[in-house]
Amino acid sequence: MSYNFFEEYNEEITGDLKKNYRDIIKGVGEDPQREGVLNTPERAAKAMQFLTQGYTMDAEEILRKAVFQETYDEMVVVKDIELYSLCEHHMLPFFGKAHIAYIPNGKIVGLSKLPRVVDVFARRLQVQERLTNDILECLNNTLKPQGVAVVIEAVHLCMMMRGVQKQNSATTTSGFRGQFKQIETRNEFLKLISSDLK
Repeated sequence: MSYNFFEEYNEEITGDLKKNYRDIIKGVGEDPQREGVLNTPERAAKAMQFLTQGYTMDAEEILRKAVFQETYDEMVVVKDIELYSLCEHHMLPFFGKAHIAYIPNGKIVGLSKLPRVVDVFARRLQVQERLTNDILECLNNTLKPQGVAVVIEAVHLCMMMRGVQKQNSATTTSGFRGQFKQIETRNEFLKLISSDLK
């Protein structure tokens, strides 16, 4: 996923976040001047900018730069796309895999752009349900395919580390448009993403 990593940070935002993280460290009872955490506010500030860089990106623009005319009109599936996001309720990570399919309608898109779209929306404060819909609507609106499908499977640290503390639960969300509303097409997609093709 190194294609959209950035190492340049907004100094003003970094400064504001550093102050806030320093206050958090002090607020939880730690000494912000202790050697081990002395540089933590700056590292955390840069990490937060990195983890939320999706706010500065335009997923539809990424897709539009790699759309090609093509007569292929069968299902295109990219599965097991790693994703990492932050729960907007507790700002704790959730992570898992996204599976995407679309049926072209005269246009295809470069395959690497589908994982990039996932990253754009995952690198924001999110809930899994909206993340699924954001990806689905972006692909549907930009490619205008005959159909598009998105399934996300993820585990949420806000459920594992706090609250109900359930270690083995996973959440699956899905969205379907166009031909994927038909049960036969949907079942073909679900079968493909559950199979282990070698």
